[in-house]
Amino acid sequence: MQGTSSLFITDPLDELNPKKDTTILWMQEVYAMGGQILQCEMKDLIYKDQQTFANFSEIKDPNHHPQINEKVDEIKALKDFDYIFMRKDPPVDEDYMNALHLLSQAESEGANIVNRPSALQKFNEKIFALQFSNWMPDTSVICKEEDFKRFQKKYSTIILKPLDGMGGESIYKFNESSEDDLEIFKSLTNNYQTMVMVQNFLPEIYDGDYRILIIHGKPFPIALARIPQGGSFKGNLAAGGIGEARELSDDQTKVSVEIGKLLLNEGIMFAGIDMIGSYLTEINITSPTGAREILSQTGKNPIKTLLQSI
Repeated sequence: MQGTSSLFITDPLDELNPKKDTTILWMQEVYAMGGQILQCEMKDLIYKDQQTFANFSEIKDPNHHPQINEKVDEIKALKDFDYIFMRKDPPVDEDYMNALHLLSQAESEGANIVNRPSALQKFNEKIFALQFSNWMPDTSVICKEEDFKRFQKKYSTIILKPLDGMGGESIYKFNESSEDDLEIFKSLTNNYQTMVMVQNFLPEIYDGDYRILIIHGKPFPIALARIPQGGSFKGNLAAGGIGEARELSDDQTKVSVEIGKLLLNEGIMFAGIDMIGSYLTEINITSPTGAREILSQTGKNPIKTLLQSI
């Protein structure tokens, strides 16, 4: 990284939490290796004169002032940055997809982008996991009321979640069939038009929802178990869960290695898979988190491992 320029495409800097955010840790590690830290948002991308450019800022001291940036009074072709790291959080909406289309164009011009934009376009994070359905809980992707009722009859407790959520948002646990459940399903499916995911509930969640980082196709040996608190069933840190660094189990390692092969083949250098016990629930490729907590608890640094691999 010595002498290189790295452009981070992020949410607004004031929305990032320096104590927890993996993106800021990433910036700090690049800086420690002698790299220049540059930042922009999706709205700063532009195509003109047969090239893709960015308006951008420089973060001169990501260690002490990671949210202070200085505007650079020039635009620069994306192919002229040494590295571009796409770290915009979901939702994967129209603006996000349009940015990926521009980044794919920039890649064809010679830009070096992590993760590969075409892979981010190709895979919905929840549906992506269905390629490994033999390791998943019983899962259906549906939008019709009769399919929801049919799934409810199979299990005493089920989970309902949207396909585009993050951080535990809009995830529901139903213990019995009721009119309220049906109203929630109707709302989440936009009156039976939008697909959602239903799964049988896994009580192993109370021991932790494991975030396993996949780096250059290989699982980092320590995962972050996100443990629900206060009677909640959600382990996500954004939903109040507590993170505890733990070594991977044999089953988690086996699943991670197999998924890592596909991720690497698709140009996904940094991903986070979620597992509850031995079950896979999600594959995160947009802006996986958890590295900061693993580093602070164990001294082992997933982001340094990533940067050394690229």
